Amino acid sequence: MQAMIMAAGIPSAITGILVWWIKRKIDKQDEERQERERNQERLMILIMQTGRATSVLSEATARAVQRIPDAHCNGDMKKALDDAKRIQTEEKDFLINKGIKHIFEE
Repeated sequence: MQAMIMAAGIPSAITGILVWWIKRKIDKQDEERQERERNQERLMILIMQTGRATSVLSEATARAVQRIPDAHCNGDMKKALDDAKRIQTEEKDFLINKGIKHIFEE
């Protein structure tokens, strides 16, 4: 009887250890994946902020150049400012749309 219990206990113990090891490995991979996602999200935010800062600086420079009497700005400057405004509006609408969808999906 004791030999039968030992015979059943050893494979159960080995199986338990293997399951624990696999679970630990999966948990570690999940933590690493979550960290990568957080880093990716932070990078995207930084890229968006850099793009926005560049846009603001470019617009300020264009408006300053337009005020210089001898600059002889042609329609290209006006078109560039209009395009920048359109792109900023599209970006804002996109972010608002994603924000609203995110609220309702959760």
